[in-house]
Amino acid sequence: MIHGGIRVMFPNAAMDRVPVKYYQCWTVSRIKYPEVIPRTVQILLRLASDETSVVAKRALRASGRILRAALKWIASAAVVTTDMELAWTQLSALKVQIINMIDSDNDGIRTQAVKFLEGVILIQTYPDPDSPKKPDDFSLEDIPLTLKIARRRKLEEEANHVMDLLIKFHGSPHVSSVNLMTCMGSLALIAKMRPQFMSNVIQALQRLQHDLPPTLSDSQVTSVQKQLKLTLLGLMKHPASIEFASTIAKQLTQLGAKEQEIIKAYPKPEDVRRMKKRQQEIAATAAKRVKVEVIIDEAEATSVPAPKLPDLIELSESFIAERLSVEIATDLVMDSMAWVPDTMTTIFQREYQPTATTDINIQRQTIAKLLAIQIKQTKAKKNKRDKEEDAVMEDLIKNPTISVAEAKRERKREKDREKEKEAKASLEAHEKSLAKARNRTKALKLVEVTKPLPKEIKERMLLMAVNRILLSEKTAVFGGVATVRSKILTTLAATFNPYIKEAVLRYITDDMRNRLDLALGWLYEEYALLQGFQRRTTLCTKPQEAPHQAYNFLLCTLVSAIDLIQGKDRDALLSRLYLEAPLITEDAVEALKMVSSDETRGLAPLQLLKEMVVRRPTKQLVFLNVLLCHTGHENNTIREAAIQLVCQLYSRAELSKLIEEYAVLYLGFLRLHNPPEIVFGQDRGRPQIESLWSESTTRACLGLYLALLSEHQDLIHELARVYTSMGADVKRIVLRLVEGPVRSLGMGSPQLLALVENCPKGSETLVTRIIHILTEKSAPSAELVARVRELYQTRVSDVRFLIPVLNGLTKKEVIAALPKLIKLNPIVVKEVFNRLLGTHNNDSGVPHTSPITPAELLIALHSIDPSKAELKTVIKATSLCFAEKQAYTQETVAVVMQHLMEMTPLPTLLMRTVIQSLALYPRLSGFVMNILQRLILKQVWKQPKVWEGFVKCCERTQPQSFAVILQLPPAQLAEALRMANNLRAPLLAHVEAFAENQKAHIPQSIMDVIQGKVPCDMLDEFDIAPRGDYSNDQKPDTMEIDLSEPAPPGLD
Repeated sequence: MIHGGIRVMFPNAAMDRVPVKYYQCWTVSRIKYPEVIPRTVQILLRLASDETSVVAKRALRASGRILRAALKWIASAAVVTTDMELAWTQLSALKVQIINMIDSDNDGIRTQAVKFLEGVILIQTYPDPDSPKKPDDFSLEDIPLTLKIARRRKLEEEANHVMDLLIKFHGSPHVSSVNLMTCMGSLALIAKMRPQFMSNVIQALQRLQHDLPPTLSDSQVTSVQKQLKLTLLGLMKHPASIEFASTIAKQLTQLGAKEQEIIKAYPKPEDVRRMKKRQQEIAATAAKRVKVEVIIDEAEATSVPAPKLPDLIELSESFIAERLSVEIATDLVMDSMAWVPDTMTTIFQREYQPTATTDINIQRQTIAKLLAIQIKQTKAKKNKRDKEEDAVMEDLIKNPTISVAEAKRERKREKDREKEKEAKASLEAHEKSLAKARNRTKALKLVEVTKPLPKEIKERMLLMAVNRILLSEKTAVFGGVATVRSKILTTLAATFNPYIKEAVLRYITDDMRNRLDLALGWLYEEYALLQGFQRRTTLCTKPQEAPHQAYNFLLCTLVSAIDLIQGKDRDALLSRLYLEAPLITEDAVEALKMVSSDETRGLAPLQLLKEMVVRRPTKQLVFLNVLLCHTGHENNTIREAAIQLVCQLYSRAELSKLIEEYAVLYLGFLRLHNPPEIVFGQDRGRPQIESLWSESTTRACLGLYLALLSEHQDLIHELARVYTSMGADVKRIVLRLVEGPVRSLGMGSPQLLALVENCPKGSETLVTRIIHILTEKSAPSAELVARVRELYQTRVSDVRFLIPVLNGLTKKEVIAALPKLIKLNPIVVKEVFNRLLGTHNNDSGVPHTSPITPAELLIALHSIDPSKAELKTVIKATSLCFAEKQAYTQETVAVVMQHLMEMTPLPTLLMRTVIQSLALYPRLSGFVMNILQRLILKQVWKQPKVWEGFVKCCERTQPQSFAVILQLPPAQLAEALRMANNLRAPLLAHVEAFAENQKAHIPQSIMDVIQGKVPCDMLDEFDIAPRGDYSNDQKPDTMEIDLSEPAPPGLD
């Protein structure tokens, strides 16, 4: 209606530009309202075929925008409506119409058609993943896979076909310079935005350089060559042209580009490295190629004759054309120069016709035709000459008396006589046939004039017919009979002889990406025969194999062919084959199992297994079992991915029970003395059977179970029950593996608290390990502390149970447990002190809370009853405390000494602690002197061990301690000098250095003792802390522990 109104209002063709511009703007504005697209496309169909070129060009320009808008509209819709189907049908007709317009007589229309085809290719192909995506970009990846009216595969095939047409138009000998440069720019843009076409575009540009259209003028040739050089320089900068860089550089040099320009256009080094890295990743993930072996029956194979090598006489025009190169032509010319006459012969002048075209292919065909004729003629003459010479020789042998010339003349006369007889015989036969025809006319019977063809010829003709059908793919698509062709091929492949199957199968496997539909059609045909849905045709031979064998062979062959494909399409094709195949055989399941166990294939096959479990109810258990097998794979990536997928399936009600039973079954294997054979095999990644449990085999049996703990916490009780029956080595591995899953439970888990409360006998170390993991980074909860305290008080007396929850106990409980705790392994004791002192989680950011301060801990150690712990055990514990300088600062140590000195009786290790504190912090010497003076007031000599330490401290702190020593009573001073003989001389020298008034304050009895006037016996039976003996490397005094059990927390 609009178009008709335009014609009425503006009958003049020159005035068409105004309304067409208006219509184009109106069309663009209508894109915001997609509901009018069907009407718009209908109008564009009429405008594109308008007689006025300006109208047609504007319509073509608007068609590209409408195509993009329509695809966006259809792709974004939740439900495809009838208006969308109508619009898509009209758009398809519009695309076909514009594709045909590329052969229009008008240059401008052809230019707009080329730009439209460029847009079709960019929209209907996948973009480069590395290229940045603009907000308004739209490509094949934006179309949903579930869209039925516009399938991705069909759109991509159409785009590839359009690309072939564009390249063909680019190489046309009659293309104009404007169309050529437009097409060149479109091809360059496509190559940059879709690198998968880079090789085709570069080859097209190479052909253009060597074979420019003959219709171009000199100035047009110069313009085209300049445009070609700029296009190649632009392509050379793209990273996808790295592998063609040398070829492009050579071509640019021929076009006159300078070396500096070529070097400047080379891709950047980082782009080269990125491209090489991507190629290496693709090569690393690619599977080894496996040759597809096609099994052919021996009887059929022997019946087909072996191909015969062509004889010289059978050399055809095509055979020579395929092998005729520039080098061979040059050699022929050089070798023939010796026989070329000095003047041109009349025969050559009369018969020679120069080639009018500059096309190399046409010239090659012409030369090949002439050579073939000459070779055949030369061969025929040679054979005739050889036969004549052989006949003359036979005559000479029979009659040696005649000469050679006579023999030749006689042979010639015999030939003439034979020719005369043949001529008479042919004339007589012709006269007889005419006479018989006049007498009666005989009816033609095919049975009489024909004879049955041999089996070999019939099979060869059948194979040739099938090959012609296979090669007619494009013709069938253009003719709209692609479905009929597929049905014919699948029927022939499913019902005819094996060599027909081989031909069709080879055709499919040559291009699995584009011929998978044909393969699936064949699969369904074989499935129909297998189920008896249809009968075999009468033309087919007797089946050589059972229907299920034919179907299984075809399916497994297709899987193997897809496995040979490289690139991202391989996984998509494999998924589609398994999901759309009507029946999955056992061999196909095994093939998928082997593919999914290949670590180089990535995680896509495992994801396919999960999809098969969900979408194949009849084979659900089979595929679930394969996926469960991979949860015990040797490779960590495959195992973790399979466990994650099984955990996702665990949420399905119909599968959760099966998965749980499988996990519990494999957990029970850990009770065995040796790992079961079921965890070994090529598909498990462990080809060799092992006799002892290792971390790998333990993970195979325990990994899935631990992963299910976060989904189903009740399973932790079964783990504790099985743990009691495990071997010591397996227990140690289990204690290491439970760390990750247990952290996900949390201390507030009701099942965990129930396990602590009802700990099975023999699983104490497991429960201790679990509690240790939960409390390693955070303080224990009140509920957990209460359960552990109750368990320790009522059932389990092992003090190691209290270690993880020490910070949750009261000070009284910690002090009461100290005598048992310090008897443990030194490493465990250090862990205990770390928890109490807050040095085990300084990096976690969790504030430390402890029931006892560092000073209280050290005081409690000094207060331990000797009957509960030996003195040397306490000494080791105090040494560990002093090693923590961060907790036991100078002030803390001073507080401890002050508190210990006020205790009655004095602690046995008081003076050892004083000496260690002084060694650690020398600035405490004044404070220590004060303590020594106060000890004199407390009559320290009444406690022999403390008195011994007092004397040792005085000995090590001289001369500061001389003032303290002089305060001792004479008897105690004499005892001290006996115990430390090396004190007498320095003390005497110190006193002698006093002034007279200072000496007057020293009692005479003290002076007598110092001067040795009172005899004293040297006796040194007790050394509480020998000089310099502060080493912690002493043999630990540990409690009796079962060596078959795993190491306690801190030793794992």
